[in-house]
Amino acid sequence: MVKPKYKRVLIKLSGEALAGERGVGINLPTVQEMAKEIQEVAASGVQIALVIGGGNLWRGEPAEQAGMDRVQADYTGMLGTVMNALVMADSLQQYGVDTRVQTAITMQQIAEPYVRGRALRHLEKGRIVIFAAGTGSPYFSTDTTAALRAAEIQADAILMAKNGVDGVYNDDPRKNADAIKFDELTHMEVLKQGLKIMDSTASSLSMDNDIDLVVFNLNEMGNIKRVVFGENIGTTVSNKKG
Repeated sequence: MVKPKYKRVLIKLSGEALAGERGVGINLPTVQEMAKEIQEVAASGVQIALVIGGGNLWRGEPAEQAGMDRVQADYTGMLGTVMNALVMADSLQQYGVDTRVQTAITMQQIAEPYVRGRALRHLEKGRIVIFAAGTGSPYFSTDTTAALRAAEIQADAILMAKNGVDGVYNDDPRKNADAIKFDELTHMEVLKQGLKIMDSTASSLSMDNDIDLVVFNLNEMGNIKRVVFGENIGTTVSNKKG
């Protein structure tokens, strides 16, 4: 029987992934499809945490350019991640997966506050934990949140599920048909070449804590399970190739 390659993973989803083809808002059938796939991975015994962006509901950068205070714009975005987390949690629970949402900003009526020890206990009991509201501080992206939480829970890997992009390229494959895909990279190569997988803070955190990063196409059903079970799809970023 094939065993999973990773025992504990953190899956990073973009907010846009929850929007489906519309690109904005939340498309419940799309969320339910993702929840079903995540449930199948959880059923194999893999411990799963999630971080979901908020770009389907709010973009802080355009708001700042329009004159909004950066800190307020970032806090608004954090609230968007909470909305996405609650919707995903509900879909997972509909598939029978015990799920907890933990927020970096206290809102006890709807979610637990982030407590590392409690998150670890949830994971050990087979519950999925969704980390919402970023780090609780402005100026930090959900990529950084993913890397930070992955380090804190000692995840074996961060799974970066991308919309329609099947790995890391030296250029945007949607604009350049000659773009070259990488099968493997080191964290240092990512930083030196300025490859925009995660922001530099998140990449540095992943490198310093020796956490693998796997970038793959979310839009192909079954890919999350394929990555967890060690199939060579997408691009794997680690401290050492091979």
